[in-house]
Amino acid sequence: MRDKESPFACDMTAIAPEQRGAHVASIGKLFRSVQSKRELPDGYAFELPNDSDVLLTAAEFISLERLCCPFFGFRLEIERERGSVWLSLTGRDGVKPFILAEIGEHLPVGAHSDAGSQTTTT
Repeated sequence: MRDKESPFACDMTAIAPEQRGAHVASIGKLFRSVQSKRELPDGYAFELPNDSDVLLTAAEFISLERLCCPFFGFRLEIERERGSVWLSLTGRDGVKPFILAEIGEHLPVGAHSDAGSQTTTT
């Protein structure tokens, strides 16, 4: 547990100036490819195409987004048998509106609706 919590504010200065443009472009590219969205108790899971280029873009996004938005938790899940790819953005109480404010404009129209609550089976 940490003593200090960072504010819900993106600090783009945490990303090297020469990487910022590419990071903003990767956000648009990644979230425009979202096929559906699921609300989680502490954030959202976004279904992405099971494509190598999308996986690389997701990894690039996570590697830089964690610097400017340290209050996000990230999870990248790839289902077996070439199933769905899910990128989850999570955080503490209050993070959901921030997530949608930051990436909502990039989501395809159909992805604004929730696909339902995500359930986990073991």
